[in-house]
Amino acid sequence: MTVASTTSVSGAATASTASSAAATATNSLNYNDFLTLLMAEMKNQDPTQPMDPAQMVSQLATVSEVGQAVQTNTNLASLLTANSLTQAEGLIGKTITSADGSTSGQVASVSVTSSGSVATLTNGATVSLANGASVK
Repeated sequence: MTVASTTSVSGAATASTASSAAATATNSLNYNDFLTLLMAEMKNQDPTQPMDPAQMVSQLATVSEVGQAVQTNTNLASLLTANSLTQAEGLIGKTITSADGSTSGQVASVSVTSSGSVATLTNGATVSLANGASVK
């Protein structure tokens, strides 16, 4: 997965959405599933033809790589969330206009979720930042 630098709130929401999709794909077969498969393979191997030691070392290295990948994905998700929150904080008090130009006003608060960011204006209206909004 590539991560480009973000210059707008909509870019951060897109990166966050991509991160969520990657996390969902990772959760379909997780680290514990991998260990369960490895243990089942070791328990069911033929005692007259034990596993080659080179294969064993290779599989143990793979276990380590999978564990590191899971940790990396967790850290990346945390960084993307922190980046979204920092950008959201900078919007409070600014005037924004929705992408279609139908809603405009001063930002009172911003909610950051896995599906994107939504700004609540002082007049009670909301503006989705995932679709693009102009900030003044």
